Amino acid sequence: MTEDSAATMLDKTFDPAAIEAKWYQHWEGKGLFRPDRPDAAPFTIVNPPPNVTGSLHIGHALDNTLQDVVIRYERLRGKDALWVVGTDHAGIATQMVVERQMEAKGDKRSNYTREGFIDKVWEWKAESGGTITGQLRRLGCSMDWSREQFTMDPHFTRAVVKVFVDLYNQGLIYRDKRLVNWDPRLKTAISDLEVETREIDGKFWHFKYPLSDGSGHISVATTRPETMLADMAVAVNPNDERYKHLLERKATVTLPITGREIPIVADEHADPELGSGAVKITPGHDFNDFEVGKRAGIKAADMLNMLDAEAHVCQTADALIPAELIGLDRFDARKRVVELVDQDGLLEKIEDRVIQTPYGDRGGVVIEPWLTDQWYVDAETLAKPPLEAVRSGAIEIVPKSWEKTFFNWMENIQPWCVSRQLWWGHRIPAWYADDGSIFVAETEEEARAQAGNKTLTRDEDVLDTWFSSALWPFATLGWPDADAPLLAKHYPNDLLISGFDILFFWDARMAMQGIHFMKEVPWKRLYLHGLVRAADGQKMSKSKGNVVDPLGLIDQYGADALRFFMAAMESQGRDVKMDEKRVEGYRNFATKLWNAARFCQSNGITASTSVAAPAATSAVNRWIIGEVVETVAALDKAMADLRFDAAANAIYHFVWNQFCDWYIELIKGSFDDETKAVAGWVLDQILVMLHPFMPFVTEELWSKMGERPYELIVAQWPQPNPQVDRQAKAEVEWLISLVGNLRAAKAELGIAPGARLTAYIAEPSDQTSAIIKRNGAAIDRLARLDSIRFEPAPAGAAMQVGAGDAMLAIPLEGVIDIAAEKARLEKALAASQKERDSLAKRLQNPAFVEKAKPEAVEKARADHEAHSAEAERLAAALKRLG
Repeated sequence: MTEDSAATMLDKTFDPAAIEAKWYQHWEGKGLFRPDRPDAAPFTIVNPPPNVTGSLHIGHALDNTLQDVVIRYERLRGKDALWVVGTDHAGIATQMVVERQMEAKGDKRSNYTREGFIDKVWEWKAESGGTITGQLRRLGCSMDWSREQFTMDPHFTRAVVKVFVDLYNQGLIYRDKRLVNWDPRLKTAISDLEVETREIDGKFWHFKYPLSDGSGHISVATTRPETMLADMAVAVNPNDERYKHLLERKATVTLPITGREIPIVADEHADPELGSGAVKITPGHDFNDFEVGKRAGIKAADMLNMLDAEAHVCQTADALIPAELIGLDRFDARKRVVELVDQDGLLEKIEDRVIQTPYGDRGGVVIEPWLTDQWYVDAETLAKPPLEAVRSGAIEIVPKSWEKTFFNWMENIQPWCVSRQLWWGHRIPAWYADDGSIFVAETEEEARAQAGNKTLTRDEDVLDTWFSSALWPFATLGWPDADAPLLAKHYPNDLLISGFDILFFWDARMAMQGIHFMKEVPWKRLYLHGLVRAADGQKMSKSKGNVVDPLGLIDQYGADALRFFMAAMESQGRDVKMDEKRVEGYRNFATKLWNAARFCQSNGITASTSVAAPAATSAVNRWIIGEVVETVAALDKAMADLRFDAAANAIYHFVWNQFCDWYIELIKGSFDDETKAVAGWVLDQILVMLHPFMPFVTEELWSKMGERPYELIVAQWPQPNPQVDRQAKAEVEWLISLVGNLRAAKAELGIAPGARLTAYIAEPSDQTSAIIKRNGAAIDRLARLDSIRFEPAPAGAAMQVGAGDAMLAIPLEGVIDIAAEKARLEKALAASQKERDSLAKRLQNPAFVEKAKPEAVEKARADHEAHSAEAERLAAALKRLG
């Protein structure tokens, strides 16, 4: 039972703020988000867990609105619907937040033991880590909060540790010395996906490397001169005739500054067409050079590393770097290296160059390729089953256009570095003995049992955050407990909705781990939506000042309006352009429904007592029941296809046009028992169909329209059963066409809306005659026609108005000044045609389209369309005058 046992008169004004908090607390307090239908078919989705440090941004609003639309829809359809919710511990982000807070108080992490600092993080989470979960509630997300998860919860940690140990024992996790993306500010490895490339104005330095036998030199060029301190070779293309003699005699060069002698090697990486065709090779500090070095026979363990964790110069294994350079920051070292090379007369030239430079998306500093020991997952092996799952259709990617991107990345996937040099996170379950042997186990006791009497030291690193979140679809359901009650029923999940930008961060990794450990795909469908962009199409960013706060929009327009905007604008993965006027428009839509419900209440229309459509005899009632049937079918098809925009538009047009604008108009003054029953039933169907998109206003109206045995959130999805009554549909659409066209014609000709006129039809069809005779009262009231005469119109100017197969002539003599109206219309038409043609010429000019700003071209196109439409309207108005 809802909070009201009988109809309660609605307030005159729709106020979203007054109802949103009330209803969310009611739903959550009564446990209505939990799956509690044991005999029903399951429907399961998991939310992309937001960072525990986060607050709701506009991308979250889109992502979670779409998920809530789906879960509320499936709940209404009788499914045992589970929406798993939780937050991610966000290793780097959380550690940064806590360290910044400590710094503000004059404190720092190094003042604490590892355990002491982790206690500080847990304290922070208890105080501040729930911000985004409260904000998701404000959006109306019907998540199962009773099972809220956190990736550092004990049960989740147990799953993470088991996955690591199992993969290690299966040979799919290993330790290796390789280059990583190193963030010198955070002093940790980061993923390729966490590196953003920026275009930076830089330099290209050309150096001479003397041949060791004194016979000349080789020219090389670099954007990072400091790395020459760790050069280990110079590469030339094996087919480059200029250097074949040097390769044949196994020539070497002597490095400036260090004096180290290094070989000249043959490698396809050197492009004869670029510069001198010779490339310096620093395998410990460049990803391409690392591969060249390996091909040249240099083992990773022997590659020189000239930087410490903070990107300061340190001594290399051969101890040849001059003392004055040791300890310098990499960029200070760069300047000094150039000076020293120049002093030796070996600096050829310096070019200005725009450099593609990698930055860490968290630390915000230039990333350094750094040679270090890390833990890796054999992603190539784990990627094969997901590739097959997508190819076979076991996983459907929507829109399908993303499949090619998925295949390309997964087929060329690199080893996945999963270790991070942080304190906050899942600590790697590996222990080291003094002799270098490694013991991986779920507990320290198990590791010691493996090691015997050896002294063990625990690995200091933690796991990449994405490693743990890859287990989200099954670890949240109780895995690795085989008898977990939710696991058998709700895995695999039915659908995953995520932004395309985390396809490889998260979605692909869930597919890898889910199939590997559960032997089934993690979800049957993957829906990838676009980004929410600023109104001008630019990407939102704080630096541009164009970020939109969804909570501000909720404060101003209500959560329902923002949600409806998100759904209506989401068109199969295309980016959504933010448009506050449309959000406001959807607030007006909710207000229109509210006012329609008040009108129903004031005329004795209350909650329906029937799930099935009531019996109906009048054409207008048979028509509106048929419109419900067609709208439900359109909604179901759109939801099956994951066309959120089509679903939103179907219910919007039914509510605004068919129900509010026409049905209510057509039934005014004739509220018999049948009409009251049909109107109450239709309004109920509207509330149910609209509920997934606008849950708050619909639940409030549901509760106020009369006694209910249950809340709207757990009502039954419409199943009207009746077929569409084609005769009633044709009849009412004839009326709508007549009234709509007549009103438009009056507006075009400047005739007052209330002016009463007379219409003529010379030879009406039998169908038209019957419709007119049956609907005289409605024609009189809505069309403002004194009569429709079945005879030719009198001679003289008349406007022509179509309805169905009929063309009505309406004399205008004495109604308007025909000559003056013609003159006005001709003048306005000429002006519109002139603007239309001028804009058409501009748009046909390639110079304008190619060189003008995109927004200027877009505006010109919009103006051209507007003037074209206006010219057509004015021409039609002139034609009506005869």
